[in-house]
Amino acid sequence: MGFHFRFGAGDLLRCRFAVSPRWETQEAVRALLRPHRHTYHLPWLRQVRAAADGLDLRPLWLLMPRAGHNPDFLSPPPLGPSVTFEEELARVRAADAEAAREDLRLSLACTPGALESGIGQRMLADPARAVRELADLTERAWEALVAPHWPRLRGLLEADILFHSRRLAAGGLEALFEGLHPDLRWHGETDTLTIAKPGHHDRTLDGQGLLLMPSAFGWPDVVGGYDPPWQPTLVYPARGIGALWTASAGPAPQALAQLLGRARAEVLCALDEPASTTALAHRLGLAPSTVSAHLGVLRAAGLLVSGRHGHQVLYERTPLAIALTTGEPTVSQDGDN
Repeated sequence: MGFHFRFGAGDLLRCRFAVSPRWETQEAVRALLRPHRHTYHLPWLRQVRAAADGLDLRPLWLLMPRAGHNPDFLSPPPLGPSVTFEEELARVRAADAEAAREDLRLSLACTPGALESGIGQRMLADPARAVRELADLTERAWEALVAPHWPRLRGLLEADILFHSRRLAAGGLEALFEGLHPDLRWHGETDTLTIAKPGHHDRTLDGQGLLLMPSAFGWPDVVGGYDPPWQPTLVYPARGIGALWTASAGPAPQALAQLLGRARAEVLCALDEPASTTALAHRLGLAPSTVSAHLGVLRAAGLLVSGRHGHQVLYERTPLAIALTTGEPTVSQDGDN
Protein backbone atom coordinates (compact mmCIF):
# COMPACT_ATOMS: atom_id res chain seq x y z
CA MET A 1 0.00 0.00 0.00
CA GLY A 2 1.09 3.57 -0.58
CA PHE A 3 2.80 5.70 -3.21
CA HIS A 4 6.43 4.66 -3.79
CA PHE A 5 9.24 6.67 -5.41
CA ARG A 6 12.10 4.30 -6.25
CA PHE A 7 15.51 5.98 -6.52
CA GLY A 8 18.57 4.89 -8.46
CA ALA A 9 22.09 6.11 -7.73
CA GLY A 10 21.76 9.05 -10.13
CA ASP A 11 18.41 10.12 -8.70
CA LEU A 12 19.92 10.78 -5.30
CA LEU A 13 22.01 13.53 -6.92
CA ARG A 14 19.09 15.07 -8.80
CA CYS A 15 16.67 16.09 -6.06
CA ARG A 16 15.84 19.78 -6.30
CA PHE A 17 13.37 22.34 -4.98
CA ALA A 18 11.12 24.67 -6.95
CA VAL A 19 8.28 27.15 -6.44
CA SER A 20 5.31 27.12 -8.82
CA PRO A 21 2.88 30.06 -9.05
CA ARG A 22 0.84 27.94 -11.48
CA TRP A 23 0.42 25.20 -8.88
CA GLU A 24 -0.61 27.71 -6.23
CA THR A 25 -3.22 29.10 -8.61
CA GLN A 26 -4.64 25.63 -9.19
CA GLU A 27 -4.79 24.93 -5.46
CA ALA A 28 -6.32 28.35 -4.73
CA VAL A 29 -9.12 27.44 -7.14
CA ARG A 30 -9.48 24.11 -5.36
CA ALA A 31 -9.68 25.92 -2.01
CA LEU A 32 -12.68 27.86 -3.30
CA LEU A 33 -14.32 24.58 -4.31
CA ARG A 34 -13.90 23.06 -0.82
CA PRO A 35 -13.39 26.01 1.57
CA HIS A 36 -14.20 23.95 4.68
CA ARG A 37 -10.84 22.15 4.28
CA HIS A 38 -8.85 25.37 4.32
CA THR A 39 -9.39 27.01 7.70
CA TYR A 40 -5.92 28.58 7.68
CA HIS A 41 -6.85 30.45 4.49
CA LEU A 42 -10.11 31.96 5.77
CA PRO A 43 -8.71 35.55 5.76
CA TRP A 44 -7.72 35.08 2.11
CA LEU A 45 -11.10 33.54 1.28
CA ARG A 46 -12.83 36.62 2.69
CA GLN A 47 -10.55 38.96 0.76
CA VAL A 48 -11.07 37.29 -2.63
CA ARG A 49 -14.76 36.49 -2.34
CA ALA A 50 -15.91 39.35 -4.57
CA ALA A 51 -13.24 38.63 -7.18
CA ALA A 52 -14.07 34.91 -7.14
CA ASP A 53 -17.76 35.64 -7.70
CA GLY A 54 -16.79 37.27 -11.00
CA LEU A 55 -15.17 34.06 -12.31
CA ASP A 56 -16.91 31.00 -13.71
CA LEU A 57 -14.58 28.34 -12.34
CA ARG A 58 -16.79 25.35 -13.18
CA PRO A 59 -14.56 24.03 -16.01
CA LEU A 60 -11.57 23.90 -13.63
CA TRP A 61 -13.61 22.52 -10.74
CA LEU A 62 -14.89 19.71 -12.98
CA LEU A 63 -11.24 18.59 -13.35
CA MET A 64 -10.61 18.48 -9.57
CA PRO A 65 -12.06 15.16 -8.39
CA ARG A 66 -12.09 14.34 -4.69
CA ALA A 67 -9.91 11.34 -5.52
CA GLY A 68 -8.31 10.35 -8.78
CA HIS A 69 -6.59 11.91 -11.75
CA ASN A 70 -5.91 15.63 -12.19
CA PRO A 71 -4.83 16.73 -15.71
CA ASP A 72 -1.04 16.92 -15.80
CA PHE A 73 -0.91 19.29 -18.77
CA LEU A 74 -2.70 21.96 -16.74
CA SER A 75 0.10 22.20 -14.15
CA PRO A 76 3.35 20.89 -15.65
CA PRO A 77 6.24 20.62 -13.16
CA PRO A 78 8.33 23.82 -13.24
CA LEU A 79 11.56 23.59 -15.21
CA GLY A 80 13.54 25.86 -12.88
CA PRO A 81 13.57 26.91 -9.23
CA SER A 82 11.90 30.32 -9.72
CA VAL A 83 9.78 30.26 -12.86
CA THR A 84 7.19 32.97 -13.50
CA PHE A 85 3.50 32.34 -13.92
CA GLU A 86 3.76 33.53 -17.52
CA GLU A 87 6.46 30.94 -18.27
CA GLU A 88 4.38 28.17 -16.76
CA LEU A 89 1.22 29.23 -18.57
CA ALA A 90 3.05 29.23 -21.90
CA ARG A 91 3.76 25.53 -21.38
CA VAL A 92 0.05 24.91 -20.67
CA ARG A 93 -0.91 26.67 -23.90
CA ALA A 94 1.61 24.55 -25.83
CA ALA A 95 0.02 21.26 -24.72
CA ASP A 96 -0.63 18.67 -27.43
CA ALA A 97 -4.37 18.55 -28.11
CA GLU A 98 -4.69 14.76 -28.42
CA ALA A 99 -2.64 14.12 -25.28
CA ALA A 100 -4.77 16.73 -23.50
CA ARG A 101 -7.96 14.93 -24.60
CA GLU A 102 -6.86 11.73 -22.85
CA ASP A 103 -5.74 13.70 -19.79
CA LEU A 104 -9.14 15.38 -19.64
CA ARG A 105 -11.01 12.11 -20.16
CA LEU A 106 -9.16 10.42 -17.30
CA SER A 107 -9.90 13.32 -14.97
CA LEU A 108 -13.56 13.69 -15.92
CA ALA A 109 -14.09 9.96 -15.38
CA CYS A 110 -13.13 10.40 -11.71
CA THR A 111 -16.14 12.63 -10.95
CA PRO A 112 -19.62 11.07 -11.30
CA GLY A 113 -21.53 12.71 -14.16
CA ALA A 114 -18.62 14.86 -15.35
CA LEU A 115 -18.01 12.90 -18.58
CA GLU A 116 -21.66 13.28 -19.57
CA SER A 117 -21.95 16.95 -18.61
CA GLY A 118 -22.18 19.65 -21.24
CA ILE A 119 -18.87 21.17 -20.19
CA GLY A 120 -17.14 17.79 -20.22
CA GLN A 121 -18.49 16.88 -23.65
CA ARG A 122 -17.37 20.21 -25.13
CA MET A 123 -13.86 19.70 -23.76
CA LEU A 124 -13.54 16.25 -25.31
CA ALA A 125 -15.09 17.28 -28.63
CA ASP A 126 -12.51 20.05 -29.19
CA PRO A 127 -9.48 19.56 -26.93
CA ALA A 128 -7.44 22.29 -28.64
CA ARG A 129 -10.16 24.80 -27.77
CA ALA A 130 -10.39 23.32 -24.27
CA VAL A 131 -6.66 23.89 -23.74
CA ARG A 132 -7.00 27.55 -24.80
CA GLU A 133 -10.07 28.20 -22.67
CA LEU A 134 -8.68 26.46 -19.59
CA ALA A 135 -5.43 28.42 -19.92
CA ASP A 136 -7.38 31.68 -20.26
CA LEU A 137 -9.48 30.85 -17.20
CA THR A 138 -6.36 29.92 -15.23
CA GLU A 139 -4.81 33.26 -16.15
CA ARG A 140 -7.89 35.13 -14.91
CA ALA A 141 -7.83 33.11 -11.68
CA TRP A 142 -4.15 33.99 -11.17
CA GLU A 143 -4.78 37.69 -11.68
CA ALA A 144 -7.83 37.82 -9.41
CA LEU A 145 -6.95 35.35 -6.65
CA VAL A 146 -3.19 34.87 -6.35
CA ALA A 147 -1.14 37.61 -8.05
CA PRO A 148 -2.11 40.33 -5.51
CA HIS A 149 -0.84 38.06 -2.72
CA TRP A 150 2.11 36.47 -4.52
CA PRO A 151 4.91 38.36 -2.71
CA ARG A 152 3.62 37.06 0.63
CA LEU A 153 3.10 33.53 -0.73
CA ARG A 154 6.46 33.41 -2.48
CA GLY A 155 8.20 34.62 0.68
CA LEU A 156 6.65 31.76 2.65
CA LEU A 157 7.58 29.14 0.04
CA GLU A 158 11.17 30.36 -0.32
CA ALA A 159 11.63 30.44 3.45
CA ASP A 160 10.43 26.84 3.57
CA ILE A 161 12.97 25.80 0.92
CA LEU A 162 15.78 27.52 2.83
CA PHE A 163 14.81 25.68 6.02
CA HIS A 164 14.68 22.26 4.38
CA SER A 165 17.87 22.83 2.40
CA ARG A 166 19.65 23.29 5.72
CA ARG A 167 17.99 20.17 7.09
CA LEU A 168 19.31 18.25 4.07
CA ALA A 169 22.82 19.62 4.64
CA ALA A 170 22.73 18.69 8.33
CA GLY A 171 21.04 15.28 8.25
CA GLY A 172 20.93 13.95 4.71
CA LEU A 173 17.97 12.66 2.68
CA GLU A 174 16.33 10.73 5.52
CA ALA A 175 16.17 13.84 7.72
CA LEU A 176 14.93 15.91 4.78
CA PHE A 177 12.14 13.58 3.66
CA GLU A 178 10.83 12.68 7.10
CA GLY A 179 10.79 16.37 8.03
CA LEU A 180 8.57 17.30 5.09
CA HIS A 181 5.38 15.51 6.21
CA PRO A 182 4.33 12.85 8.77
CA ASP A 183 3.12 10.54 5.97
CA LEU A 184 6.57 10.32 4.34
CA ARG A 185 9.05 7.54 5.09
CA TRP A 186 12.53 7.05 3.61
CA HIS A 187 13.65 3.42 3.34
CA GLY A 188 17.42 3.61 3.00
CA GLU A 189 17.88 -0.13 2.47
CA THR A 190 15.92 0.05 -0.81
CA ASP A 191 16.34 3.79 -1.60
CA THR A 192 12.56 4.20 -1.65
CA LEU A 193 10.43 7.14 -0.51
CA THR A 194 6.90 6.13 0.49
CA ILE A 195 3.78 8.23 0.99
CA ALA A 196 1.38 6.46 3.35
CA LYS A 197 -1.95 6.70 1.53
CA PRO A 198 -4.68 4.36 0.27
CA GLY A 199 -4.03 2.41 -2.90
CA HIS A 200 -0.76 1.40 -4.49
CA HIS A 201 1.41 3.23 -7.01
CA ASP A 202 5.06 2.77 -7.99
CA ARG A 203 7.21 5.31 -9.79
CA THR A 204 10.79 4.45 -10.71
CA LEU A 205 12.62 7.75 -11.17
CA ASP A 206 14.88 6.51 -14.00
CA GLY A 207 17.56 9.14 -13.49
CA GLN A 208 15.18 12.12 -13.49
CA GLY A 209 15.52 12.70 -9.76
CA LEU A 210 12.70 14.12 -7.65
CA LEU A 211 11.31 17.65 -7.73
CA LEU A 212 10.31 18.89 -4.25
CA MET A 213 7.70 21.62 -4.26
CA PRO A 214 6.29 23.36 -1.15
CA SER A 215 2.70 24.55 -1.42
CA ALA A 216 0.69 27.04 0.61
CA PHE A 217 -2.78 26.28 -0.76
CA GLY A 218 -2.10 22.54 -0.97
CA TRP A 219 -2.04 22.29 2.84
CA PRO A 220 -2.40 19.83 4.60
CA ASP A 221 -1.85 17.18 1.93
CA VAL A 222 1.32 15.67 0.53
CA VAL A 223 0.96 14.67 -3.11
CA GLY A 224 3.10 12.42 -5.29
CA GLY A 225 2.35 13.78 -8.71
CA TYR A 226 2.79 13.19 -12.43
CA ASP A 227 3.05 10.04 -14.51
CA PRO A 228 5.70 9.51 -17.21
CA PRO A 229 6.99 11.34 -19.16
CA TRP A 230 6.56 14.18 -16.64
CA GLN A 231 9.20 14.98 -14.01
CA PRO A 232 8.48 12.97 -10.81
CA THR A 233 7.29 15.52 -8.26
CA LEU A 234 6.47 15.60 -4.55
CA VAL A 235 4.28 18.47 -3.37
CA TYR A 236 4.22 19.02 0.38
CA PRO A 237 2.64 21.64 2.71
CA ALA A 238 4.91 24.60 3.42
CA ARG A 239 5.88 25.50 6.97
CA GLY A 240 4.33 28.57 8.61
CA ILE A 241 0.83 28.39 7.09
CA GLY A 242 -0.74 29.37 10.40
CA ALA A 243 0.86 32.81 10.27
CA LEU A 244 0.58 33.36 6.51
CA TRP A 245 -2.38 35.75 6.57
CA THR A 246 -1.79 37.32 9.98
CA ALA A 247 -0.90 40.96 10.10
CA SER A 248 2.47 42.13 11.30
CA ALA A 249 3.09 41.27 14.95
CA GLY A 250 2.56 44.90 15.84
CA PRO A 251 4.85 47.74 16.78
CA ALA A 252 8.41 46.88 17.71
CA PRO A 253 9.30 47.02 21.41
CA GLN A 254 9.88 50.60 22.51
CA ALA A 255 13.43 49.98 23.72
CA LEU A 256 14.38 48.34 20.40
CA ALA A 257 12.79 51.22 18.46
CA GLN A 258 14.84 53.70 20.50
CA LEU A 259 17.99 51.73 19.77
CA LEU A 260 17.52 51.17 16.03
CA GLY A 261 14.82 53.61 15.01
CA ARG A 262 11.17 52.64 14.66
CA ALA A 263 11.26 51.63 10.97
CA ARG A 264 14.38 49.47 11.22
CA ALA A 265 13.11 47.82 14.40
CA GLU A 266 9.87 46.86 12.68
CA VAL A 267 11.75 45.41 9.71
CA LEU A 268 13.85 43.33 12.10
CA CYS A 269 10.80 42.14 14.05
CA ALA A 270 9.00 41.17 10.82
CA LEU A 271 11.74 38.66 9.98
CA ASP A 272 10.40 35.81 12.11
CA GLU A 273 11.03 33.68 8.99
CA PRO A 274 13.58 34.35 6.24
CA ALA A 275 12.11 36.72 3.65
CA SER A 276 13.02 38.74 0.58
CA THR A 277 12.96 42.51 0.26
CA THR A 278 9.76 42.34 -1.81
CA ALA A 279 7.97 40.08 0.66
CA LEU A 280 8.90 42.33 3.58
CA ALA A 281 7.80 45.44 1.70
CA HIS A 282 4.43 43.82 0.99
CA ARG A 283 4.07 42.70 4.60
CA LEU A 284 4.95 46.08 6.10
CA GLY A 285 3.32 48.31 3.49
CA LEU A 286 6.60 50.05 2.64
CA ALA A 287 8.39 50.76 -0.62
CA PRO A 288 10.91 48.04 -1.58
CA SER A 289 13.65 50.68 -1.85
CA THR A 290 12.99 51.77 1.74
CA VAL A 291 13.06 48.19 3.04
CA SER A 292 16.23 47.49 1.05
CA ALA A 293 17.99 50.44 2.69
CA HIS A 294 16.98 49.28 6.18
CA LEU A 295 18.10 45.72 5.44
CA GLY A 296 21.49 46.98 4.31
CA VAL A 297 22.04 48.86 7.56
CA LEU A 298 20.85 45.95 9.71
CA ARG A 299 23.08 43.52 7.83
CA ALA A 300 26.11 45.80 8.20
CA ALA A 301 25.41 45.98 11.93
CA GLY A 302 25.59 42.18 12.22
CA LEU A 303 21.87 41.75 12.88
CA LEU A 304 21.03 39.97 9.59
CA VAL A 305 22.58 37.45 7.24
CA SER A 306 21.50 36.87 3.66
CA GLY A 307 21.51 33.98 1.23
CA ARG A 308 20.48 33.60 -2.40
CA HIS A 309 17.70 31.26 -3.51
CA GLY A 310 17.19 31.36 -7.27
CA HIS A 311 16.72 35.00 -8.22
CA GLN A 312 15.78 36.01 -4.69
CA VAL A 313 17.96 37.09 -1.76
CA LEU A 314 16.50 36.02 1.58
CA TYR A 315 17.35 37.76 4.86
CA GLU A 316 17.19 36.27 8.32
CA ARG A 317 18.09 37.35 11.84
CA THR A 318 21.37 36.50 13.52
CA PRO A 319 21.40 35.14 17.12
CA LEU A 320 22.02 38.67 18.38
CA ALA A 321 18.98 39.97 16.50
CA ILE A 322 16.86 37.12 17.85
CA ALA A 323 17.89 38.09 21.37
CA LEU A 324 17.01 41.74 20.74
CA THR A 325 13.59 41.01 19.23
CA THR A 326 12.47 38.19 21.54
CA GLY A 327 14.33 38.88 24.76
CA GLU A 328 15.95 35.43 24.64
CA PRO A 329 19.67 35.63 25.48
CA THR A 330 22.27 34.25 23.11
CA VAL A 331 24.75 31.73 24.43
CA SER A 332 28.41 31.77 23.47
CA GLN A 333 30.27 28.63 22.49
CA ASP A 334 31.84 28.27 25.94
CA GLY A 335 28.39 28.31 27.55
CA ASP A 336 28.59 31.82 29.07
CA ASN A 337 25.83 34.34 28.41
